[in-house]
Amino acid sequence: MRYQRGLPTHLPRIVFTGALLVLVVLLASIFGAANAQAQGPVTPRHTDPFWQASYWNNTTLSGTPVLNREDRALDFDWGTGSPDGRVNSDNFSARWARYIDVTPGDYTFTAISDDGIRVRIDGELVIDAWWDHSATQFTGTKYLSAGHHLVEVEYYEKSGLAVAKLSWQAGPPPITAWKGEYFNNKSLSGAPVVVRNDTAINFDWGTGSPAAGVDRDGFSVRWSQKLSLAAGMHRFRMTVDDGARLFVNGHTLIDAWKLQSATEYTGDIYLPGGSVTVQMEYFEESGNAVARLSWAPVGSGPAPTPTPVPPTTGGVVVDNRDAGFVRGGTASGWASANEGYNGHLYWTQNNDWARPGYNWGRWYPSLSAGRYEVFVYIPDRYSTTSSARYWISHAGGFTLRVVNQSASGDRWVSLGTYNFRGDKQDYVSLADVTGETYLSRLLAWDAMKWVGK
Repeated sequence: MRYQRGLPTHLPRIVFTGALLVLVVLLASIFGAANAQAQGPVTPRHTDPFWQASYWNNTTLSGTPVLNREDRALDFDWGTGSPDGRVNSDNFSARWARYIDVTPGDYTFTAISDDGIRVRIDGELVIDAWWDHSATQFTGTKYLSAGHHLVEVEYYEKSGLAVAKLSWQAGPPPITAWKGEYFNNKSLSGAPVVVRNDTAINFDWGTGSPAAGVDRDGFSVRWSQKLSLAAGMHRFRMTVDDGARLFVNGHTLIDAWKLQSATEYTGDIYLPGGSVTVQMEYFEESGNAVARLSWAPVGSGPAPTPTPVPPTTGGVVVDNRDAGFVRGGTASGWASANEGYNGHLYWTQNNDWARPGYNWGRWYPSLSAGRYEVFVYIPDRYSTTSSARYWISHAGGFTLRVVNQSASGDRWVSLGTYNFRGDKQDYVSLADVTGETYLSRLLAWDAMKWVGK
């Protein structure tokens, strides 16, 4: 009976206490949600299926986020707009975090961003592109053990278009464009520290690193790809800081392997059409790092920047009437004119292929062993071929440079920079075999100059 008498007395107190507890929980949830933004970015849980995202109205992810939310996918192209009404359209930053559950193996992470982006896996930086740039793809590869791994992405937008995307897949990156091999030395030696798929050679890294794991200075890169190009003359443009070399179908088309600020080089070459192997080698000493390559059929783009005329004093000149110049072939095929460098040149009509008795000329300089830039003087007339094939014999072997004489009249044209032995194996050779329609073009033989570097 004492138990029954106590029941009515205590029951209201229990009900009141329960109601109060519910109220406290509701208030806590409300204030907790309200304070989530004020307390900073949200930490993800292993079971979260989405990205925990935080956005700031500055480019440094500093202070209190103006927005915390869940993003279903990290796949954004905001154009010139904003991620949200509370976020600026320019000068904002964001951080995304989530766990992924994987089977063991190598995983390739691919980020596309405009502007800067960084990707960390379990705290380790695998993509570092924290600088202003247009929409560019970056990749990083990391071995992941079985289970959950924390992925963190940081991003900032400076101005203009805004893009932030991340995806990943098991295995190394598929090479569908340029195979980029990155080395932590300037000589492309040893095993590369990063191998990735580069959609284009169009990089301005500033003073930063090309990829996580690659040093900011003292690195080198080898890019290689097979291009499908139509038959005809093609002009390759290369801009680099510091040095680079360009090989087309095994021929050294541009050799600028030296310390320099950002400098543009061009090289013209006749290609028979079809698959063409292109390889570009590059090194960075210190400071800013730039590597760009483009190409187009000759005549479809702007003319190359004229190569400055080397100084009239200094260097070693071999003119077409000097003892260092020899020529051969059918005597009746040779003609001369009193114009060009030093008032004289030789010329012939072209052969379409190496017919018997084709004409050729060769310039032999008297050099000390060393490094020289080679220039050929193209006269204004008797030079209508677009495919003059100059072979440079140097310490490293033979290099073919194809020059459009018809577009280069009355100026010196650089054939590149090479190491020479200082003996009779140093020379430049030109034949009248151009691949153009038989007897349809004129070739000129004039002066050659070697300028020491």
